[in-house]
Amino acid sequence: MAYRNKVYVAFDGDNDIFKYDLIKAWSKNQNIDFHIDDAHDLNTSKDSSQEASIKHNLSIRFSNSKAFILLVGEHTKNLTKFVKWEIETAIRLELPIIAVNLNGKKRADELMPPLLKENLSIVVPFKMVAIKYALENWPESDKEYRKNQDHRQYHYNDKVYDSLGI
Repeated sequence: MAYRNKVYVAFDGDNDIFKYDLIKAWSKNQNIDFHIDDAHDLNTSKDSSQEASIKHNLSIRFSNSKAFILLVGEHTKNLTKFVKWEIETAIRLELPIIAVNLNGKKRADELMPPLLKENLSIVVPFKMVAIKYALENWPESDKEYRKNQDHRQYHYNDKVYDSLGI
């Protein structure tokens, strides 16, 4: 198996790309203690590419990923062509899934894709410290929950957020 060191980030490319760009900016800023090895850096797909070609490129990104982040915006749950496929793939590959609420909520709400409500994942608000905390802590928790056949959706309690200053 290939060494998995990347983080796969999925999002609504039409409406939420600016949030993805912000995550990339945090990661590139040497004055900020936040870094992800973005799986999107592995290859690119043009909007005009065929669906099969795009999914092939996305599969390469998945094969090099250690975690999956889904940016959950207003329209995410309605996206069935690629985002739903990306969620299904992350579930099938048993990647630790971090659902990031772009509206800042700390728990799942009506915007959460149903697939994530029914599968092991953690929900965090779109705050750099919350995303960093989840990337550092959720993979180990995910492993334990899987070992115990626990596949619920989780969120951190207020004590964790208080310690993060949120």
